[in-house]
Amino acid sequence: MVGCNSNPESIPMPSPVSDIPAASPEETAAYYARKLAFETDCWDVQASISSGKADFVLIDVRSPALFSSSHLPGAINLPHGKMTAHRMSQWPADTLFVVYCAGPHCNGTDKAALRLARLGLSVKVMIGGMTGWADEGFAFAGGEAAMAAQ
Repeated sequence: MVGCNSNPESIPMPSPVSDIPAASPEETAAYYARKLAFETDCWDVQASISSGKADFVLIDVRSPALFSSSHLPGAINLPHGKMTAHRMSQWPADTLFVVYCAGPHCNGTDKAALRLARLGLSVKVMIGGMTGWADEGFAFAGGEAAMAAQ
């Protein structure tokens, strides 16, 4: 064990890290399996898109103006307030939706995920959003073509 205590007779005090014991490996595996059912990341979305294996609909939940200036390749623009049963019925009921927003400082993805789930649809949040995408060095798309497709 790593430690700075040079007196072997003193009672070792737990560090802020070990003060609360780690979960068991089984608990840890269950936690992360559950967590990954709710989210994906920029790397996995980009790999799916670039390999032609995007088996989801990628939704940018930011405003149309922000989407118009820049968005992820293949994304459509649909702010969470516009996600209605009627609007979402254009996709098969078993469609997986991946939602993203500006970044970790934006709760638009959470609101969109909640709305889609309440509509009975499968959804994952792309953690990091636009900020994460940029941090990975991935290319962005412009907005005119995607806006016209809606």
